[in-house]
Amino acid sequence: EMDIFRNGELIGYNYYFFTRKGDETIVTNQIKFSVKLLGATIFRVEGYGEEKYVKDQLISYNSKTSQNDKEKFVNLVFNKDENKFEIKGSSYSGDAHIKNIIGNWWSHKILQTDSQVSPISGSIKEQVVTFVGEKKIEQYGKTYAVDHFKLNSKDMSLPKDKRLDFDIWFDKKSSMIIRVSYSRIGNWEYRLKNFE
Repeated sequence: EMDIFRNGELIGYNYYFFTRKGDETIVTNQIKFSVKLLGATIFRVEGYGEEKYVKDQLISYNSKTSQNDKEKFVNLVFNKDENKFEIKGSSYSGDAHIKNIIGNWWSHKILQTDSQVSPISGSIKEQVVTFVGEKKIEQYGKTYAVDHFKLNSKDMSLPKDKRLDFDIWFDKKSSMIIRVSYSRIGNWEYRLKNFE
């Protein structure tokens, strides 16, 4: 359970639910937030996604997201015979290498890969992850000893609104991402609130 803040104000949530049955793991994601200015909603996102893994191998990912009433989607399947992902998305349709990770904040593997698939549109984004240092942070009354990372687009010539530029705080003890922040029309933070 992650809370989403913009300029210090709570504006929504990003929930992840895990179901395990034998070798299969299903991760369900729900996200909802809205940004208001002078009482009017200027930006709204609501979405749902489902990742399926068998023995740690991503088998499929499906998502639907409404972003300011514009529908975005991803339908990804693992082609076992050709050892690749096949993607049909609102921004990209085609093949992708299996090293790609779905760009969701529940998995620390996002810090170990050099390429991710957008969980909203299916586009493939090459990335560079840099270790910044160790730090202690407080969040919801708990203190975490975390590793701080920067996650940036490999191609920094991309337009700013398409570029990856995140600060990520990772707790090695729990193997969980505790906080993510970025600046894009304001200062955003995803903060881990609860986990079971």
